[in-house]
Amino acid sequence: MNRTTLSLIAGAAALAAVTGFAALDAPGAAGADPAGAAARLPVERTTLVCPAPSGSDIAETSYTSFTPVTQGAAGDGEGRLQAAAEESGTDGGKSDSKDDDGDGGKIDSKGSGKSDGKKKAAEAALQPKAPGTPATGDTDGADAPALIGTAEGKFAPGWTVQQTSEVAAGAGRGLLGVNCTAPDTEFWFPGASTAASRADYVHLTNPDDSAAVVDIELYGKDGAVKSEVGEGITVAPRSSEPVLLSTLADAAQDDLTVHVNVRSGRVGAAVQALDNKLGGDWLAASADPAGSVVLPGIPKDATDVRLIAFTPADADTDLKVKLASPSGLITPAGHETVHLKGGTTTAVDLGDVTRGEAGSLVLTQSAQSVPVVAALQVIRGKSGKQETAFIPAAGPLAARATAADNSAEGATLSLTAPTATAQVKVTASAGSEGGTAVSKTYTIKAGTTQDIAPPVPAGLKGTYALTVERISGGPVYGARTLTATEEGVPGVTVQTLPDDRGTVSVPHADEDVSVLQKP
Repeated sequence: MNRTTLSLIAGAAALAAVTGFAALDAPGAAGADPAGAAARLPVERTTLVCPAPSGSDIAETSYTSFTPVTQGAAGDGEGRLQAAAEESGTDGGKSDSKDDDGDGGKIDSKGSGKSDGKKKAAEAALQPKAPGTPATGDTDGADAPALIGTAEGKFAPGWTVQQTSEVAAGAGRGLLGVNCTAPDTEFWFPGASTAASRADYVHLTNPDDSAAVVDIELYGKDGAVKSEVGEGITVAPRSSEPVLLSTLADAAQDDLTVHVNVRSGRVGAAVQALDNKLGGDWLAASADPAGSVVLPGIPKDATDVRLIAFTPADADTDLKVKLASPSGLITPAGHETVHLKGGTTTAVDLGDVTRGEAGSLVLTQSAQSVPVVAALQVIRGKSGKQETAFIPAAGPLAARATAADNSAEGATLSLTAPTATAQVKVTASAGSEGGTAVSKTYTIKAGTTQDIAPPVPAGLKGTYALTVERISGGPVYGARTLTATEEGVPGVTVQTLPDDRGTVSVPHADEDVSVLQKP
């Protein structure tokens, strides 16, 4: 991820307009600048991509777009989600879609196939409502396209889009949710698999007008998996490419780490993990490799939790395992440490580690600090009626984060403060079809995880968004869990809450250096 420091206000403002996120600050660096050294301004443009939701004919998918109210944001702007092109040809993409008026609507696939040698695009539109109010849309079936979205002006700061699918039967059945992501140049996915029971796809979506070239590397228990098929994958402009991981390796492996590295351009990436018996969900990218790792929001009724960890370093390391429970940090019996060999993926079964209480996993190192990525595979339910969710390592909530697509029931907000007590404000937005926003403040004690039954908007109609703001104290990590039971199967999906990077630091210019005077 590029983090270029610019010295002039004009340069920084331009960066904010182009990238759409606060690329000037390292995660968790809020408040690190000397007083008066920089101002924080709302970003002016944000790009998000959503993977194609499902290959199932009976899938039902909903989208929720939300922008939190941001002080100092522009007074106008626009935003929309559009379908990625289905076909490549010689001409530019053309739209067959009708704009959504922001009151919710059907997202359809249109115009597949070629016509007169020109590119014919499948395109859809979902326009956000005013900041503070969710906009919704839905689609169904196996032909629903990947979506590419851009928000500008008042819609850009903190723009969040949630994609949630319900699949009633078949491989990967259950509740599958994912936050649409900002495009980038590198992603790590510990927790993937090419086992016989799994069909895992890495979805690559290119939002730009030029092709992207991507390498996909796999790492198993014995190190790098040899494969030339994953090298130099071309993702056409404004299109999406699903890659079945089993086609990149000769032998099946239960636990893999996937590294997506973009040679040119940028893409959004997410892994869809589909299991014949355990259902399925989206595996979002882990936070960047770091010496300590936090995996927040393990559902308290999880019946089995599996840790998958990887270090890209050549050195081995031992991870100290702690569970941040409601009463403090504890060491899971029999799982005090996990040994990682450099360049290999390690998986450990932790069983019902939370034992019916809220919990987050905290991994640290003592003797040395090598970079680590990690994820949890969480199983909910009992044999024959089980469902899978994934929790990747999360970055800290430096200022603010949002989880969209909540209803009056079935949503849990989980917050952890691993090192120091923190205070947060949680705001439940207005509903997509009506209701009044409400806010509540919570104190998260050091070393604990707190599961919160989130506040609900007064007079709620439709769905709503939850925005979490760190007010004071130490770093906060969070996740939102959605649950739904269909035909006795307990569906579950978990989305972590990384900082929304809705503002960017702009250094003050103490003097005019636009004209250099000769001596």
